Amino acid sequence: MSIKIDSNKCVACGKCIDVCPGTLIYKDENKKAYIKYEKNCWGCTACLKECKVAAIKYYLGADIGGNGAKLHVEEKGEVLNWHIVDKKGKEAIISTNRKESNKY
Repeated sequence: MSIKIDSNKCVACGKCIDVCPGTLIYKDENKKAYIKYEKNCWGCTACLKECKVAAIKYYLGADIGGNGAKLHVEEKGEVLNWHIVDKKGKEAIISTNRKESNKY
């Protein structure tokens, strides 16, 4: 499992860099985010939740049933919409309430 960062979508806010627990995300010469060694990604998805422009995609590996699907997060107020897009472009959305998700 790993992330890919689309430099064309990145707005250089640096939030993903701040939340990465493995300090795996860096800034390039244009101050845009990139991950140097994608294979080192821990898969925590912290960066996805912080990216407000969906510039980061998380690749769901076949070992967890993802078969190459991609995941990104869009925030709408207190709701996080987790978009899962398979290889054929079919999309599923899972919505979670940010305030309720850590309740237990």
